Amino acid sequence: MPELEMTLRGQGLVNVEEVIPGIKVELKYSTTDNFFNQDVYGDLTKAFLQPEVAERLKKAQEMLKTDYPGYTLLVYDGVRPSSVQQILWDNLDKPDSLKPLYVADPKKGSLHNFGVAVDLTIFDTKADSTLDMGTSYDYFGYPAYPDREKQMLSEGKLTRAQVANRDILRKVMTANGFSGIGSEWWHFNAFSRQEAGEKFEIIK
Repeated sequence: MPELEMTLRGQGLVNVEEVIPGIKVELKYSTTDNFFNQDVYGDLTKAFLQPEVAERLKKAQEMLKTDYPGYTLLVYDGVRPSSVQQILWDNLDKPDSLKPLYVADPKKGSLHNFGVAVDLTIFDTKADSTLDMGTSYDYFGYPAYPDREKQMLSEGKLTRAQVANRDILRKVMTANGFSGIGSEWWHFNAFSRQEAGEKFEIIK
């Protein structure tokens, strides 16, 4: 078992694949297929979350499978230990004043650092591919912003089918205790920053 996985389990986190039948995981930060073009998780290939967050995600998966039997959730990122957050911060080739636009300041912590945020999409098992959400994961630009979807539709940068696919993801997540954010269609939080700080410790 990878050392990082043992560390996460030791801090009370759970492997989502052990809790949620049929869910898929492809940790983008365990590859170079991410905004930073670097593998920062090493041997870790499993997604971990706080137990009660994983239970909410299980309900979202069950709802999705009921409504769309051929679809399943595909997790790109779960908990992000503060040590990894520091690596991303240090290696980002931007002035410190601009870094918070791309990655959370490790001194403050993000909801990923508490294990209460998840990045994910929907995988179509029949087509053997992800649904078209209009942009790739970790895309920085208005087409990825839920807050800008009407504008992007009017400018022809998103299609109605792409937004409809996002709506499916949003529906199953928000119906089961998650909230989205305005700038990333793939990111969902189970708690506010204040709630997370009161209930949990930052994961090392």
